[in-house]
Amino acid sequence: MTTPNKTPPGADPKQLERTGTVREIGSQAVWSLSSCKPGFGVDQLRDDNLETYWQSDGSQPHLVNIQFRRKTTVKTLCIYADYKSDESYTPSKISVRVGNNFHNLQEIRFAFRWIRRQGMGI
Repeated sequence: MTTPNKTPPGADPKQLERTGTVREIGSQAVWSLSSCKPGFGVDQLRDDNLETYWQSDGSQPHLVNIQFRRKTTVKTLCIYADYKSDESYTPSKISVRVGNNFHNLQEIRFAFRWIRRQGMGI
């Protein structure tokens, strides 16, 4: 998601999209996964249904690759994880890497904040 202004703390990304504060740009990218179980891939990861999800099927690290066709500024990245539902599969560490191609990715440091709503993290 890109944001023209600073996103308020604790804001609901879907509500911000409806008000025009942020714009979802994931559809402009090519998504790939390091592995997935049948029926638990990119389509389920991106379908906006909280009952469906990506489930990896390989050794760690588990990767989600998001590649834009042209240089794109991303100011906000929203990740939904339901710790209460399945704590054993909730990530304990998330690394965000950026670059011009797969071979020059560099990890970026950023403020990571969990937003709690009914046991959910966004």
